[in-house]
Amino acid sequence: MAGTTHTVTNQTPPLVQYDVFGADRALVEAVERHLAAEVLDEGLSELSGLGRTVGSAQVQEWGVLANEHPPRLRTHDRYGHRIDEVEFHPSWHRLLGKGVSAGLTAAWGRPGGHVRRAAAFQLWTQVEAGNGCPLSMTHAAVPALRAEPELAAVWEPRLTSSVYDPALRPPGQKPGALFGMGMTEKQGGSDVRANRTAARPLSEDGAYELTGHKWFCSAPMSDAFLVLAQAPGGLTCFLVPRVLEDGTRNVFLIQRLKDKLGNRSNASAEVEFDGTWARRVGEEGRGVRTIIGMVAATRLDCVLGSAGLMRQAVAQAVHHCTYREAFGGRLADKPLMRNVLADLALESEAATALALRLAAAYDDGGEQERALLRIAVPAAKYWVTKRCAPVTVEAAECLGGNGYVEESGMPRLVRESPLNSIWEGAGNVQALDVLRALGREPGALDAYLREVGRARGADHRLDAAIKNLLTELADLEGAEGRARRLVERLALVLQGSLLVRYAPPQVADAFCAARLGGDGGSAFGTLPHTLDLASVVERARPVS
Repeated sequence: MAGTTHTVTNQTPPLVQYDVFGADRALVEAVERHLAAEVLDEGLSELSGLGRTVGSAQVQEWGVLANEHPPRLRTHDRYGHRIDEVEFHPSWHRLLGKGVSAGLTAAWGRPGGHVRRAAAFQLWTQVEAGNGCPLSMTHAAVPALRAEPELAAVWEPRLTSSVYDPALRPPGQKPGALFGMGMTEKQGGSDVRANRTAARPLSEDGAYELTGHKWFCSAPMSDAFLVLAQAPGGLTCFLVPRVLEDGTRNVFLIQRLKDKLGNRSNASAEVEFDGTWARRVGEEGRGVRTIIGMVAATRLDCVLGSAGLMRQAVAQAVHHCTYREAFGGRLADKPLMRNVLADLALESEAATALALRLAAAYDDGGEQERALLRIAVPAAKYWVTKRCAPVTVEAAECLGGNGYVEESGMPRLVRESPLNSIWEGAGNVQALDVLRALGREPGALDAYLREVGRARGADHRLDAAIKNLLTELADLEGAEGRARRLVERLALVLQGSLLVRYAPPQVADAFCAARLGGDGGSAFGTLPHTLDLASVVERARPVS
């Protein structure tokens, strides 16, 4: 019969027009767990609205377009004047405007602000991860600026504003502002103390002149940047505005944009300072201590971003296998595919539980919670971001050849998946940071052990893992060579304790068996077949 070869059958419908938040049971439960009762209803309503925005066909199309049309650098105008501007596709601006208006830069001082923002950031990452970079740095700049109260009083209202204004204008004329960051230099990389950018004092009020080159400056279209430079008193933190208050452009020479593996929608640049005006933030010689608040907050966003990418990858895989049929039945009902999907779902839920627990610690702000963050943030940053790439690759494989095609969206997730492990300190930096905390801050380990100890006695595999971890922690002499192993165990035990306390029994049982009890293989899909895997997969299924 004519035309029958073009009849389309057995294709999965697109995963659009649904509430991405409401369909994520692990995320909803984490928000319900950590938000105070007086703000819970408001928070859930707010997140459900954002979830519908993220799931809309229009916003998802904006994400596609922002990546298909990456930013372009314009160093000069038509008359030869140096302008150093970055041009973006309109979809980028639409997305960034939505992110700002959704409160992704406004967690500080808001009741339950960090939990609400964390859930929102995890959702927003699923539609387009690139614009998470300026949103994250703008949010994270607040604690660093508070080292200089006068600066914070001026800039914090701009950073926490719900208004997005992309124009390069004097900061005082803008209803809202975005921040970037520049620490990395070509000779130093992660070793920021080797930075050579020089800062020369101009006056007694904290004004300086910077000269140097930054190898990696994130979001160069931002209104201002926190950078590190060598002042007479040592490595110091500075605020560098793009436009000065009198309306003149600051000297901010964008040499080139980086051609990156993923994160294509977002601009990352090499920039040069040549007599660039800057304002000191904090004391001379204490630049790392000043900027560490920003670094810690962006590290948590790396965890949230990876959790969001994993969730979207798993949602797409489960959705595909729910509709796709092969060998006489649905893929999701095939025992081996069910094992793969359940294994991926475990990784995603564990990441979500850990990320939201850390956000709740920020909201609490107490001494013990701050001590917990000192270990838990770098440990989570190390482990969750490391798991993102294998999860997204395996999820793409669940779609077969369809998952290797750009139209599926899976290749964009795969390209994005290694990023959070590299940015804000790669794996070794995180592992060494945990070792420093263990060696110098006994209260951090005490807080961690109290946290995981709340689940003791609930699962014998978790109890054994805690015991083994304590043995490893008893002797930290020469621990650098085994730092990754140790940090991995810290993260897994913390995830296990959270799932045992809060997740459904079938989820906690499967996690403890495979991740703590050794009853699982190196690849996904190697969970014990005796577990209730169908319930784990059903819990992860997005409702469309």
